[in-house]
Amino acid sequence: MNETIEIQHSHRSTRSYKTDPVSDEMLTAIIEAGHRAPSSMNAQEISVIVVRDAERKAKIAELAGGQTWIAQAPVFIAIVADYNKTDIGVRKAGQTQVIHESMEGLLVAGIDAGLVLANMMVAARSLGLGIVPIGSIRRSPQAMVDLLGLPPLTFPLVGMCLGHIEKDAPLKPRMDANTFRHEERYDANGYAAAIDSYDETILEYWKQLGRTDGITWSQNLGNNLKQVYYPQVKPVAAMQGLLNDK
Repeated sequence: MNETIEIQHSHRSTRSYKTDPVSDEMLTAIIEAGHRAPSSMNAQEISVIVVRDAERKAKIAELAGGQTWIAQAPVFIAIVADYNKTDIGVRKAGQTQVIHESMEGLLVAGIDAGLVLANMMVAARSLGLGIVPIGSIRRSPQAMVDLLGLPPLTFPLVGMCLGHIEKDAPLKPRMDANTFRHEERYDANGYAAAIDSYDETILEYWKQLGRTDGITWSQNLGNNLKQVYYPQVKPVAAMQGLLNDK
């Protein structure tokens, strides 16, 4: 394997950071990696907001449910669906933008945001930095919109902590690869057995970490997926003009 694939295979989420700042050179290189990510239709409907101010990061940590590593990391990057930017281009062409009112618009923005995030993650790791994606910037989306000064037709999709690693996390085991890779057609025949096995594996992982509160993968899913865990996403996205009704 080459170095890039080794970095991807060794991904882990870092939640302990040194106070050392991330250099402007490193930060620019990481953000440019995100900027060069693929974009559907070349729409480039993603923007990023770099947050280094301590008070602002502390507020993001609070809005995200008390995730202290957001405040601790020297840099937080918010990845934003930006149909305001594309709307300016569409209006210049003498047309009316409607994609932001559709499910396709939300899906493609989410996909493109993921591509940006992935590129920045690999770039950061290649420079020896630690990262952790933060989906909970959607937990209190209106407050996040206000904090980041987001205009209509934009929405905060995901964030990323970035910094020099104080203490890195061990590599978390994954479920059997056969539950991820399918040949020619989808096949769920092995799922039940694989989930049983993975539940045992993840409990052993928590035990090795000394986590007495660790639960199985299936229990974790049950706790989280039995509900819409960020219920304000839909109404706030609608208020931002991302209607999802087409």
